[in-house]
Amino acid sequence: MKDRDVAAPGPEAAGVLTKESPRSVADTVSRLMDLTAAKGMKVFAVIDHSGEAEERGLELRDTRVVLFGSPEAGTPVMVAAPLVALDLPLKVLVWAEGGQTKVSYTAPSALASRYHLSDDLAGRLAGIESLTDALVAPYTMPAAGSGADSAVGVGPA
Repeated sequence: MKDRDVAAPGPEAAGVLTKESPRSVADTVSRLMDLTAAKGMKVFAVIDHSGEAEERGLELRDTRVVLFGSPEAGTPVMVAAPLVALDLPLKVLVWAEGGQTKVSYTAPSALASRYHLSDDLAGRLAGIESLTDALVAPYTMPAAGSGADSAVGVGPA
């Protein structure tokens, strides 16, 4: 494969879902960290693949992976299905593609299927859907005179 060839993710990408963010990669990652903190989740790591590549003189589109979760939610899942620890904590890939920021993650249903999780256990992973919906929500303005930001925030996070 040539350096500039891109294999675009599609429906065949093994249960990976991709959404578009109206923000830059950096602002989307920052917003994700704010949203996870507001929900009482822990950010375990942010891996800056493109930053590491740049330090070694290599080119890579802006690409970061955020690992986050909640021990209260994930521990019972790992007790029941130890191999799910290969996919936990949850991960969100934030990356640039053709001037657009994308947010990709493994669908909770794909994880549930892969590890034969019960509906109750699968439900413990489903919060990533609403979290990423809030993450990619468009900028909003507060109601006039409210003095407060909307639930999805104002401007870059």
